[in-house]
Amino acid sequence: MLEVGREEVDNIAEVLASGLPFRYRAGSACGRFEERWAEHLGVRHVMLTSSGTTALVAALAGLGVGPGDEVIVPAHTFMATAVAALGVGAIPVIVDIDESLTLSPDALEAAIGARTRVVIPVHMWGLPGDMDAILSIARRRGLLVVEDACQGVGGGYHGRMLGSLGDAGAFSFNYYKNMTAGEGGAVVTNDDHVAEVARCMVDSARFFWTGRSEDMAPFAAIGARASEIQGAMLNAQLDRLPGLLAGLRARKERIMSATAGVAGLAANPRHSPDDECATYLHYLLPTARAAEVFADGTGGTIAARTGRHNYTEWDPILGHRAGHHPRLNPYLWPENEGCRKDYSLDMCAPSLAILSRTVMITAKTAWTDNDVETLIERIAAAAGAALSAA
Repeated sequence: MLEVGREEVDNIAEVLASGLPFRYRAGSACGRFEERWAEHLGVRHVMLTSSGTTALVAALAGLGVGPGDEVIVPAHTFMATAVAALGVGAIPVIVDIDESLTLSPDALEAAIGARTRVVIPVHMWGLPGDMDAILSIARRRGLLVVEDACQGVGGGYHGRMLGSLGDAGAFSFNYYKNMTAGEGGAVVTNDDHVAEVARCMVDSARFFWTGRSEDMAPFAAIGARASEIQGAMLNAQLDRLPGLLAGLRARKERIMSATAGVAGLAANPRHSPDDECATYLHYLLPTARAAEVFADGTGGTIAARTGRHNYTEWDPILGHRAGHHPRLNPYLWPENEGCRKDYSLDMCAPSLAILSRTVMITAKTAWTDNDVETLIERIAAAAGAALSAA
């Protein structure tokens, strides 16, 4: 959901003109954004990273997740959610979503095993997951919760910001997100120790500029430091985020209300709809054939055909190819011998069935009132054709 204007250009020019395009300095753009994003989310700690993937890895590392642990991830998310588990030596366990397109609490409960340490609910397509149910299960079963809010930037859940509800959270700011620096991410938490470990995971050499911590000895890790260019862009993006989301939410509610009574058409269940990012409209059709007809008539996309977002397309995960060298592949480590890693293309068939019946229509910030009315008419007409095809 890219919007870039004069403010981003001016902020970047200011960084370059300063002659100090390095994040570790007084008044840095990165530091300023981290403070502002923490305040916006209502969390104590934010650390910018190079990507959402590295943010997820840092979050898991901060929580002490490692070899011998299982990490539950949903069947419908970008592959990075599962890759992050491997990034700390743990094993991802893939479980079903429900009709909300987010992690099924029932599937989570059923999948918890002796090695399960963490669950990563994903706020997919800007849709909040069922966090009340997930957090309740996690507390009762002794699991840690890392929120993957990479696609939920700026969204909330019953008045609380996505990313702030679990033990840690992760965001992405790449090109496809509704707040972007081209690339980038952030790890967030309220726990001081988790924050220190995560910061070291992101940049193990930061102590050279910020000083050594009395509470934690630094350890070697692969660098994932953000640049001042990213920080400069994000400060401008944060200024416009509330207005962008307000417009998207208003348009979505107008369309969903106008199409609520259309025969044969149902919206996917929504958790905390007032707080979602509203970057997509989601409709659940009665059959896969009906979904095809509806998608053709509206210009939408069938969720099952979004490629990289479905577990069936995660070739490195399904093939146990993690790491460039066999001895760096967590799937082959003796510590993970008892972890569940038998994957198959049909292991989450209920998810695939839901995705085959769900049509996504991308919401656009540039839509005019006429565009919205035209889309409402197209949705009604396409629903009639889809119902006949079903």
